[in-house]
Amino acid sequence: MALFTYKAMNTGGRVVHGQLDAINVVDLEMRLKRMELDFINGGEIRRSSLFGGSVPKRELINFCFHLEQLAHAGVPILEALTDLRDSLSHPRFREVVASMIESIEGGRTLSQAMSEHPKTFNKVFCSLILAGENTGKLPEVLNSLSESLKWEDELASHTKKLLMYPAFVGTVVVGITVFLMMYLVPQMAGFIRNMGHALPTQTKVLFAVSAAFQHYWYLILGLPLLLVAALNLAVATNPAARFRWDETKLRLPVLGPILRKIILSRFAGVFAMMYASGIAIIDAIRSTEDVVGNVVIRDGLKRAGQLIAEGQNFTVAFQNIGLFPPLVVRMLRVGENTGALEKALLNVAYFYNRDVKESIERLQAMIEPAMTLILGSLLGWVMLSVLGPIYDVITKLKF
Repeated sequence: MALFTYKAMNTGGRVVHGQLDAINVVDLEMRLKRMELDFINGGEIRRSSLFGGSVPKRELINFCFHLEQLAHAGVPILEALTDLRDSLSHPRFREVVASMIESIEGGRTLSQAMSEHPKTFNKVFCSLILAGENTGKLPEVLNSLSESLKWEDELASHTKKLLMYPAFVGTVVVGITVFLMMYLVPQMAGFIRNMGHALPTQTKVLFAVSAAFQHYWYLILGLPLLLVAALNLAVATNPAARFRWDETKLRLPVLGPILRKIILSRFAGVFAMMYASGIAIIDAIRSTEDVVGNVVIRDGLKRAGQLIAEGQNFTVAFQNIGLFPPLVVRMLRVGENTGALEKALLNVAYFYNRDVKESIERLQAMIEPAMTLILGSLLGWVMLSVLGPIYDVITKLKF
């Protein structure tokens, strides 16, 4: 299907604009008519014109929760989706659900209808819905998806809180540095040099940095931005650069272990859901490869899937690739030997979820004093370098 932008008129005579998936213009007109809209004009647009093509996670959480409740109550899927479409406030998601209703009316299943919107419902989401349809456990799958999305939303919220303070303090530090080096220090430099005394080393360094800021400020401020842009371009276009960058992130002193825990926590939670839904282990691993968002971890999962396909058991395969610590491998081995692998996977997911939350809280507690120390050190260096020579002159004066 292609994405079309349209102009139509509703039953109240009001002109509305929007976007909708359709095969062609004729199909677009038919879909709008079923939405009680009279087609005026429209045309095909690129998928990239969609703002990220995604739907906010909160909308997906509410969607899963309400669809689960309606499915538990025995409401048919079409009626449930129609009720949800009419209650949705997000325009893009409303159009996605309307398109799903059209697809189901055309003979497709819920999972097939969702797979037509990969930017809204990813591969794992569709696979779990398909498993729920095949096993008759669709409400349970929707509940698991809702809980998983809540955890991801909570993790994103913690991460934002973690980054807000450093971003704010970092902006303040950069602003103060520019002000000191380009305005205050140059004014003090002339006065201190005219005193005719030998300058200490830290004062000479400060004046040299200030002069560099005055003459090459565009390089000092612009070069980091250019480096970031070049890194993003290399990572996006070069697979080898992407692999090295992802590997470097995992090896960072403090952030690396936390990032690894976040990735493995996401994998363990999604894999536990898929295994509990009756999806085969190899298929579950293949589906979760794109969830981790890290090339190094993804390659490790591919190797694990290959080892399992060659006949090795689940625990040995994951032990050989070295992704999980010995404690987690031991938990998986006990679960596999006792026939309670599903419970073991859920315990691993809980273990990582708790560890990630505690690690983020500890890091947040460390960041605040660290940023304060950096700001204080910068101001102390400038004050010492400027006031030191003045103090020396004052102490040598004879009254």
